[in-house]
Amino acid sequence: MEKKFFTYRFEKLEVYQLARKFRVEIKKLTLKFPSDEKFELTSQIRRSSSSIATNLAEGSGRASSADQAYFSNIAYSSALETIDHLIYAFDMEYISEEIYSEFRLKLDEIINKVNSLYKFQINQSESLKNKLKK
Repeated sequence: MEKKFFTYRFEKLEVYQLARKFRVEIKKLTLKFPSDEKFELTSQIRRSSSSIATNLAEGSGRASSADQAYFSNIAYSSALETIDHLIYAFDMEYISEEIYSEFRLKLDEIINKVNSLYKFQINQSESLKNKLKK
């Protein structure tokens, strides 16, 4: 298949690729949750895990590094929210300790990379401010 579309910068980010894959894994995991959780935990964990990749994508379209960092911070917060949902799923015995640990480790990697991206963006923003002062 010949590629005929443009690849945007965010699509090349390793953290985005991990978040994108994680979102799919969460969707598959939640298909096994009880049906009475459909509009509660299932919906919430799907939204928060999807928000990680979505905010990385949206932030990449912002003009300034400070604006980009704002969306990276939201992605970070969404990852933390997803941890809480995983804890709840574990507490309710919807997932085993093994599954919980597997997903937590994946989230830890994503969180660390989002945090690194955020710090880079903030530093770029500060550098620009210093350059403009001169």
